[in-house]
Amino acid sequence: MMSLTDLGVAIIKLLPPEAAHTATIRLLKERLGVPVNPPATHPTLAVKLPKSGLALSGPVGLAAGFDKNCDVPTAMSKYGFGFVECGTVTPKPQAGNPKPRLFRLSNDKAVINRMGFNNEGIDNFVANLKAYSGAVPLGANVGANKDSDDRVADYVLGIESVAPHADYITVNISSPNTPGLRGLQDKASLEALLTACGAAERVGKPVFLKVAPDLDPEAIADICSVMRGPGAWLSGLIVSNTTLARPDSLKSAQKGETGGLSGAPLMESSTEILAAFARELKGEFDLIGAGGIASGADAYRKIRAGAHAVQLYSAMIYEGPGLAERINRELVRLVQADGFTTLAEAVGKDL
Repeated sequence: MMSLTDLGVAIIKLLPPEAAHTATIRLLKERLGVPVNPPATHPTLAVKLPKSGLALSGPVGLAAGFDKNCDVPTAMSKYGFGFVECGTVTPKPQAGNPKPRLFRLSNDKAVINRMGFNNEGIDNFVANLKAYSGAVPLGANVGANKDSDDRVADYVLGIESVAPHADYITVNISSPNTPGLRGLQDKASLEALLTACGAAERVGKPVFLKVAPDLDPEAIADICSVMRGPGAWLSGLIVSNTTLARPDSLKSAQKGETGGLSGAPLMESSTEILAAFARELKGEFDLIGAGGIASGADAYRKIRAGAHAVQLYSAMIYEGPGLAERINRELVRLVQADGFTTLAEAVGKDL
């Protein structure tokens, strides 16, 4: 029998993508369909990220993009996620790109978005951060305004604003929908950014850098070099954001829309980039794997490729809010089938 939550998801799917997302946030604000208590997490899945020290009851986190304004992190913490990340937030409010800007590729279990960091600004975000009452770590994902004269200063302001209230911070330099933003991944620009952000980061919270999947070996080597230099204060990487690539396998009519592609087609390429970073960094930094995860098997592949934890968002559009709990159950079986007693034992086993 279909549950009320499943029924709500089915109805929301009938709406256009962005309207469906807005409706979902409103329902979560009203706590409609939100579990009273989060599902129990198996002790096998408890993990402590080695460099940052973040202690997670489970390895599956909610990626940024779902809750841009930190409106519903407490509600989302009830669905089986081991950590929740909100944002991307910019110093000043901005409307983002013109609509339509969010597209379901249903035949591919994928999404294309060109949202453009639409959000209500850092002051609203921080007020919501302060109201969080969930039991899992809460992350804040910070970015730069599209029209900023000094994007480095935007990141410094973002870090200083959210650090007292978040459990960790993500510096997002990899969205393809803010012109020129990915240029901050270039070696000289990244050195300048991390030098400035390192001077600003005084409260001791873990900070992650979120990178793109569209990186060649030279770019990966450069990023790792900067992390060992001006970025040595970082806790690690989130690998990866959406891709500009369009695999030949895409079938949906809207596959040619401009923007970042996420969902199932991103699984292979993002996992390859994750493994490349894991080989290069050799355990010196925490790695969080994102991109294309829709099952326990997907999450386990990321972990065996070097991820200490994982994140998802796009798959919930197709699988519903109970996905994290289902992945956790599948992960327990996979870990035990391989003879491991803890998830940490599986990290990097395929490298």
